[in-house]
Amino acid sequence: MMEDAGLSRAQRIVPAQISSRLQMARAPALRTVLLWLGCLSILVATTVVSEALQMKLRGDSGAEVVFDSAHDGCAAEDMPDINARAFRNAQGDVVMFALYDMNRALRGKDLAHLKLDCHVVLASHFDPDPTHYDDRNFLTATWTTDGRNVAALVHHEYHADLHGRCTFHTDLACWYNTVVAYQSKDGGANFVKSHPLVVAAAPFRQDVGQGRHRGFFNPSNIFSDGTYEYFFAGTTGWDGQAFGACLFRSATPENSASWRAYDGHAFSIRYDDPYAPRFNAPQPCAAISPFAFPVGAVVRVHGSGVWIAVFQASQNAGAFPVDGFYYATGKDLLHWSAPHLLLAGKTLFSNLCTAGPSIIAYPSLLDPTAKGRNFDDVGHAPFLYYAKIDVAKCGTGRRRLVRQKLTITGNADRHR
Repeated sequence: MMEDAGLSRAQRIVPAQISSRLQMARAPALRTVLLWLGCLSILVATTVVSEALQMKLRGDSGAEVVFDSAHDGCAAEDMPDINARAFRNAQGDVVMFALYDMNRALRGKDLAHLKLDCHVVLASHFDPDPTHYDDRNFLTATWTTDGRNVAALVHHEYHADLHGRCTFHTDLACWYNTVVAYQSKDGGANFVKSHPLVVAAAPFRQDVGQGRHRGFFNPSNIFSDGTYEYFFAGTTGWDGQAFGACLFRSATPENSASWRAYDGHAFSIRYDDPYAPRFNAPQPCAAISPFAFPVGAVVRVHGSGVWIAVFQASQNAGAFPVDGFYYATGKDLLHWSAPHLLLAGKTLFSNLCTAGPSIIAYPSLLDPTAKGRNFDDVGHAPFLYYAKIDVAKCGTGRRRLVRQKLTITGNADRHR
C-alpha cells in the first residue's frame, strides 16, 4: 500500500486502477501460504545428505540496493515481486526479471550494472476469460542456450472475484493459478505464448473448489544437470494431490510439451489444459521435502556437483525455528538435507500487521562468475538477491531489490 499522492515519489500513492491490484495481488508467493502453514509439520521429514557445505552471509558485506521502487521504476507497478532471474543474451549482456505483472527487464553489461528498460516484454491483460490464461502474468523463469531464443515459465493468476465468476468475494477464495509457457525469439525483448501453453495446472477448471487458492504457483529458476533442465513449482494440493513443491524435468525446455513432473518413481506426468476438449486428468506429482514452501532458486556449486536450494519459511517448532530464508543441500535433486537458516527476518509468510518496519522476500542466488548462460551455477562467493519491503498498517509499501555477498565453505568433494 502506497502513501498519499501529495508526498514525495518514494511515498506516492499508486493510482486507483493499480492500487486495488497491488493490495489484492501484491506477492505471488503469499497466495500459497495459508494452507501450507497449517500443514507444515507433515513435510519436514527429509532424507539427510552430507552436511559438508555451509552457506552464510559475509560479515563485511551489507545489502546493496539493485532496484528501488521509489525512484527506479518506469511506472507505479514496477516493484520487486518475484525471485530474481537472469541470463546472458547473445551479446553477453545480462537480462534480469524481478518485478511485477507488467513485465519489464533490468538490463546491463553485468549483474553490477543493471538498469530498468521501460519496454514491457510481457503484459498482463486482465482478461476475464479463464480459457485464455491472460489475467495476471509474472515472468518467473527463463532458459536459453544461445541468448536469443529464450524459453520462459510464467506464474499466471486468475482472480475470479474481480471478473464476477466466483461465489466468494475475497482474492484467496477465488484464486486459480497455473504455470504457463512463453518464448522469446529476440533475446528477451518480447515474449509470446508457447504451444501448448499449459505446463502445470490443476486437473479442474477455475470454478471448481472455490473457497481457497488452487493450482500450481511460483516456478523456481530453470536449472540444468548437464543432461536435463528442471524447475520446482509449488502447489496447494487437492483431493489426491499432496501440497508442497513438485519437480519438473525436460530435455528441451523450448518445447513446452516436453515438461514432465516427478510422480515418486519417474518423470512421467504431463499436465493438460483442463479447458481443452479432450482433457486427460494427470496422476499426482510427488512433493519433495523439505520444501513446504515454493523454492526460490536452485544452483549447483562449481567443482562439487552439490545442489543448493534457497526458500523462505515461517517459524515452525520442527524444521524452522524462526521466520526467514533457509537453504538445503543435496547430492541429487530428490534427496535434500534438513533446512538451515540463512537469514532471519519476517517474510511475506509472517503477519504483516506485526512484522514492521520491513520484511524480506523472494530469495534467489546469482553469481557474477557463473559459467552457464542461465546463472544456474555458483562459485564460493555468490550473491543472495532478495526483496526488502516496507510494511505499515498491515500492508506493503516501498520495495527494494537488494543483494548481499555469501560465502560457501566446506569440503564439497565429500558429496561426490
